[in-house]
Amino acid sequence: MSQDGAPPPGPDEGHQPPPAGQPEPPAYNPYPDSWDTAPTGNPAFHAGPPPPPDNPYARPGAYGVQPPAYGAQQPPIDPAANPYAGPVSTRPSFGFGGYASWLTRVAAFVIDYVCGVLAAAPALIGYLILLSNTTTTTNPDGTTTSDYSGSLAAPVILILIGSVTGIAFFVWNICIRQGRTGASVGKSVLAVRLVNSDLRPIGPGWSFLRYLLHIVDGICYIGYLWPIWDSRKQTFADKIMSTFVIQATTQEPRPF
Repeated sequence: MSQDGAPPPGPDEGHQPPPAGQPEPPAYNPYPDSWDTAPTGNPAFHAGPPPPPDNPYARPGAYGVQPPAYGAQQPPIDPAANPYAGPVSTRPSFGFGGYASWLTRVAAFVIDYVCGVLAAAPALIGYLILLSNTTTTTNPDGTTTSDYSGSLAAPVILILIGSVTGIAFFVWNICIRQGRTGASVGKSVLAVRLVNSDLRPIGPGWSFLRYLLHIVDGICYIGYLWPIWDSRKQTFADKIMSTFVIQATTQEPRPF
């Protein structure tokens, strides 16, 4: 009711009819046209229901491979299909034919020693030239004097050449060849290999370190004699490095 007590006007009160000959205007509609139909330009109205969320507790399978059903046999995984797998080792693995005897190891050492002497032969020849052209005299007071007659160029050059060839042969034979294939020249002749616990070559760096550790074996030569009664025929250097000298079933060393 209004303040003067009169009722409010109705919806049709105060409405003026249109002039004659003109259509009746449409009634007021508070909603926009086509409000109940999806607009064609909005893809959200045409999208289907959202996909179900992933199961965070599901067990993941191999990369790019769906996990097999429960109880099914697991298929072998190709290492090449796994981008996170490490490189496949190509180092040879020798068959175990028993530990090399002490006499076999000594014979292999002698062969390597003779080859090393031949590699350093120019240096030995240079020393012989120096000795043959040197004269030593004893003075009345008991002192000795050495006089060299001849050119120093030839013996010095031979000594330098022999030193280089001897060191090069040691690096190739003991470090590289033995480290990569398990066999130095002497070990190849006697079909024995230097391996680790996996029956594989130990690598050039570890082979050089093992050579340095022979200093421990040289203490009173006990370490060199230890393979005579040791069950695994190891020297002290072998025990420190966990290496073994075995009779290999592969005849020729295979590089990796």
